[in-house]
Amino acid sequence: MSPRAATRHVPAALPYRIEWITAALFVLCLLALWLGVWVLAAIPLVATFVVVLALVLHASLSHEVLHGHPFPSRKVNEALVIVNPGLFIPYIRFRDTHLAHHQDANLTDPYDDPETNYLDPVVWAALPRWRRRLLAWNNTLLGRMAIGPLVAQAAFMAADWRAIRGGDRQVLLGWAVHVPGVAIVLTVIAAAPMALWHYVLCSYVAVSILKIRTFLEHQAHDKARGRTVIVEDRGLLAFLFLNNNFHVVHHMHPRVPWYRLPALYAAHKARYLGCNDGYRYGSYAEVFARYALTAKDPVAHPLWPSPKG
Repeated sequence: MSPRAATRHVPAALPYRIEWITAALFVLCLLALWLGVWVLAAIPLVATFVVVLALVLHASLSHEVLHGHPFPSRKVNEALVIVNPGLFIPYIRFRDTHLAHHQDANLTDPYDDPETNYLDPVVWAALPRWRRRLLAWNNTLLGRMAIGPLVAQAAFMAADWRAIRGGDRQVLLGWAVHVPGVAIVLTVIAAAPMALWHYVLCSYVAVSILKIRTFLEHQAHDKARGRTVIVEDRGLLAFLFLNNNFHVVHHMHPRVPWYRLPALYAAHKARYLGCNDGYRYGSYAEVFARYALTAKDPVAHPLWPSPKG
């Protein structure tokens, strides 16, 4: 069974009190989504901007939920996100695979890290040329944004389908809960002024923006501590990603809420950069300038044995 599918939920620690900043952000996020779909649909560009930003923010808030925020009740937290307005990934599957990803010793492992884009060099060498070209383009930032949502969704669903056929009930549960939620979202959108195709397009663009964050979050490195990035960005993208660009800080302190990560990094900057061997970028503008049309990494994991010629 694929390790992507064979993952289980490990409950996150819960806060002792309500984290009101995050709770308020949930309200603002859902309000923005409602405004974009119901009020601003007659102004397509504005509606697109608002809905896309709300969907990106909702995905980031879902990430907060799976780490135990913002309420001292897991049931209440998960009730906020169990219906995914972003349509594509079941929350339960996101929760299970992401918590498996937090096993830092396995980061970038082609088999044991559910979120890696690296492939076993043996698998890479056996792929047909068209797939290697597709995945090579997917390893540029613009390629990741353009086709990355399709590539990742296809791989994710194929792995989950294999797991379901193999009898994995947890994976089946994830999709059994997700599909009715998608039906609810699409039914609501069908009744709204925003066209259904427009909303689906916004959902795709939201995933494309999320790919900016995940593009270089982890690199191949012989030490696990050197695999996780810091992007010292404090702009709109950093907000939409809920400061997950300070990614090594998040991995070292997954219980810390998003609004405390920048200060924690600033107070111990030398420590974090020493820990991850200086794997950092000054901003997402720098990331775009360097990797918009240039692959940062090979698709084949550079530290895994290559097939013998």
